[in-house]
Amino acid sequence: MSAPAPRQNGEPVAELEHVSRIYRMGETLVTALDDFSFRFQAGEYWAVMGSSGSGKSTLLNVLGCIDRPTGGIYRVRGHDTSDLDDDQLSEVRSRHLGFVFQSYNLIPQLNVLENIQVPLFYQDDPPPDGDERARALADRVGLGSRLHHRPTELSGGQQQRVAIARALVNDPALILADEATGNLDSQTALEILELFDELHAEGKTIILVTHEPDVSNRTQHVMRLKDGRIEEVQRDQNPAPVPAGSAR
Repeated sequence: MSAPAPRQNGEPVAELEHVSRIYRMGETLVTALDDFSFRFQAGEYWAVMGSSGSGKSTLLNVLGCIDRPTGGIYRVRGHDTSDLDDDQLSEVRSRHLGFVFQSYNLIPQLNVLENIQVPLFYQDDPPPDGDERARALADRVGLGSRLHHRPTELSGGQQQRVAIARALVNDPALILADEATGNLDSQTALEILELFDELHAEGKTIILVTHEPDVSNRTQHVMRLKDGRIEEVQRDQNPAPVPAGSAR
């Protein structure tokens, strides 16, 4: 893949054209995404909602190049991912995508600093300032004094802060969060959501899967899925902020 053009607010970050994802369960075929077409623009903050089995997690997995579509086209920053092999998809994930999961998905053998740098380990040409980036992000999420602690020595909220720092270390075009506050107490969840608010205000593109109205109410746009299709889109419930340093 050639180097992508610099991103600007309003240009597509992720584009799905007639995407389907069908799973086989024994003799039964289950359609998780059904002729799904949509464009997510740079700088947007989306909540994706829907009942169990509506296709939320499958959509996130396709957007994150974790799962391949059965049919259709998925582009990341204009690049068609359809014909990429596993190594190339791994490179796309490590360079352009950031993930925040409900269960944190930290590597228990690594400390905070090392966990934050994990996406850089998978890049063919990792940046020379990776350690500096990780330290700065640890400071930002309030863990600068715990760089050498392992996940088992951290609270759930602290682990999720590590996961957010890890998601940012490659300066991703798209941040994907799957029920990122689901395992947290209400106060810690609020702190994590405030951090997402800050990232959106800086111009980051965020797609957050949630079943909680209190979470979706903080986002800019809401998409509701049903049976693998878009049931409803609610736009501009919270207008996009102007990133710091941008002209108004």
